[in-house]
Amino acid sequence: MSLLDRYTSPADRYDELLGPTGTPREHWTALISHLEELGPRALQSAREAVQRQIGDNGVTYNVYADPRGADRLWDLDLVPQVLPAEEWAQIAAGIRQRATLLNATLRDLYGPQNLVAENLLPASLLRGHPGFLRPCHGIEVPGDIHLHLYAADIARSPDGRWWVVSDRTQGPSGAGYALENRALIGAQFPELLRELRVQPLGGFFQSLHDALAHWAPRDDETPLIVLLTPGALNETYFEHAYLARMMGIPLVEGQDLTVRHGSVFLKTLAGLRRVHAILRRVDDSWCDPLELRSDSALGVPGLVDAARRGNVLIANALGSGVIESGALLGFLPALCKHLLGEELALPSVATWWCGEEDAREEVIARLDDLVLKPAYGFAAEGPIFGGDLDEAGRAALIQRIREQPRHFVGQEMVRLSRGPVWGVANAALEPRLTGLRVYAAATPNGYIVMPGGLTRVAGLRDARVITIQRGGGSKDTWITGSAQEELPFSARDASVSATIVTEHDHGTLASRTGEAMFWLARYAERADCSLRLLRCGLRQQLAADDAEWPALLAAGRRLGILPVEDVGSPQATLLTALRDTSLPGSPQWNLLNLLRLARSLRDRLAPDSWRIYNRLERLAKDWARGTHSLSDALEFIDQCLQSLITLSGYSMEHMTRDAAWRFQSVGRRLERMQFLASAQQLLLTPEGDQVPGLASLIDLADAVLTYRRRYQRAPELGPVAELLLIDHDNPRAFLYQIESLADHIAQLPGQLPGAVAPLQILSQRLAARRPGDWVRTPSDLAALRNLLAQAWQAGNTVSDLLHDRYFTLVATRATAS
Repeated sequence: MSLLDRYTSPADRYDELLGPTGTPREHWTALISHLEELGPRALQSAREAVQRQIGDNGVTYNVYADPRGADRLWDLDLVPQVLPAEEWAQIAAGIRQRATLLNATLRDLYGPQNLVAENLLPASLLRGHPGFLRPCHGIEVPGDIHLHLYAADIARSPDGRWWVVSDRTQGPSGAGYALENRALIGAQFPELLRELRVQPLGGFFQSLHDALAHWAPRDDETPLIVLLTPGALNETYFEHAYLARMMGIPLVEGQDLTVRHGSVFLKTLAGLRRVHAILRRVDDSWCDPLELRSDSALGVPGLVDAARRGNVLIANALGSGVIESGALLGFLPALCKHLLGEELALPSVATWWCGEEDAREEVIARLDDLVLKPAYGFAAEGPIFGGDLDEAGRAALIQRIREQPRHFVGQEMVRLSRGPVWGVANAALEPRLTGLRVYAAATPNGYIVMPGGLTRVAGLRDARVITIQRGGGSKDTWITGSAQEELPFSARDASVSATIVTEHDHGTLASRTGEAMFWLARYAERADCSLRLLRCGLRQQLAADDAEWPALLAAGRRLGILPVEDVGSPQATLLTALRDTSLPGSPQWNLLNLLRLARSLRDRLAPDSWRIYNRLERLAKDWARGTHSLSDALEFIDQCLQSLITLSGYSMEHMTRDAAWRFQSVGRRLERMQFLASAQQLLLTPEGDQVPGLASLIDLADAVLTYRRRYQRAPELGPVAELLLIDHDNPRAFLYQIESLADHIAQLPGQLPGAVAPLQILSQRLAARRPGDWVRTPSDLAALRNLLAQAWQAGNTVSDLLHDRYFTLVATRATAS
């Protein structure tokens, strides 16, 4: 059975795969032959591999109020979109021209406004446009470039011609997803990529980086470029982190930046660091609460003033969103002739702005054949298909158009082309509506176009629009053939060399990032410690040994790991603690906070470590869904601990010893020191002439085998104190934590002597005692417990000093008590 047996090509649409004769088009032949050779079973396995990789990599597209959850996995079809190089050359030429035209239009709108004076654009369109930022009028942008990154959504009509459906000019999304699509699909068809000479994508992003560095205002420093994100809850946050990591630039939020004396600075661990260029993913009006939108918590107060003074490059320039309006589409042919002296090579879909009387009446007369859209692209209302309306709905829409004409545009309905997707249900190719988002980047040599793009496909077979927010998916885009590729712009092409900024230590590490790294390690260690305490209790219950349960229960309650209220048997208490998300010391509480911080640090976490965080999240969610036995609980704990140990090992073996690593190390050692201090203080409580918590202490420290091998006796206070308190070689000994913590703090940027001194005193007091010195009399044990209490308090003091010295530059979101 052929993969094409169920694939049908309608006569009223262009089919990307099949030609008029019903056979695959020439540029699809090699791909289809390859897919046929593989067969349905291999293709299904390949699709499953792609889906697993998406989950492991944490490729998400966040949809607000989505019942399936905020972090929706990215939908990527196995079959790429294929375009021949000759056809792509025409598309790329049209995109370059269009980007140049829109940039020139922005230059005029925020400058002399000759287009309005010469009636090439209606004055009412500009002055009534909420996206036109009046505070930005007159700002001179570096290099006269307003659009550094431009995207156009294009679609193919039934006659095979490409049309522009919309322009993306504020902070075009999807380029990072396109690159990830290539990595995922390329891994499934590596030989075919080489055989078809599919053009690579990576040089496009390097060119964008180098161009920003070239135009950035300069002082005596190497230009610092940052990527400004609204935060981890934004729908395309994965892409923000992905691009920042790939381009080697810091990912920052508005709270990480400040404006001083008309320049923008990054709040780093070493103090303020000048920012020269901002690649923004925050919408125009949210960028500056001082001059644009006062209720914005995403922007940087004073950013408009810094741009006005020419002290920072903002890409794209503030106010560029005005071009996204569908109202401008109908005016572009005349603007192209006027500004460029050329015909518009890649035309827009026929569009009428209802703010003009003649256009309004045309729209009303042809309402049944048009799609009504908001004139301003950021409006929440979706498209309205005139032909779907009944008489009452039609009359109501016409009344709205007449009452608020400038808010509407009418656009011809384009019967979008269809292309093949892999049908999971029938293991064959199925047709879906397709569209393509194409990207261009400004360089001193002119605009360059990414040789590919983000192909989007409708989620349902009978869909009329393509939107990823409402269930659509994506494809990799292959440009095949040997046509001459565009030479990417490099910093070496510029008259002034642009050096890529590197983070050797703390130079560009934002204080918020350092704080998040600190608490990431603390929550990981808290989760580890709480899981170990519950595992200790579970092992005792499975062995029917209740001798140490009262001491363990009291310690667990004091540490916030076990519920304070009596929930029944020890078994019920342990299982309740393992499921409870409200206990501040419980594993679930700490894992939730760990994963929250991990999401906010996507740009700092390597893909290998991110897969472990994803595994932890799946483990926690799966455990919360059902009821489990004690043995199930023990297996769950072991799996979580294995993941946490892997993360700790990855940090030790693969992370560069920079400030980010140092703050992780400080957080881990500080948390472990405080846990050991609390647990040992609580479990070393005597009952008569016995100390009942010794076996639990050894188990908590994962030192059962070491104790048996070294001492070959039942747990006794002297040997336990030696192993768990003062053994320099035991990474879970109390003294080891103190000495390691003091060493890491001493190597943090700047000086923090107030934090090291109390640790050194504790270390000296511990190191000066022999194991037997702690157990001569009950008062000796009391003195030990008092020292442990002092150590716990010293940990709080160290934490406060760290926050005062490094983390109070921003309103923190990552701290906890």
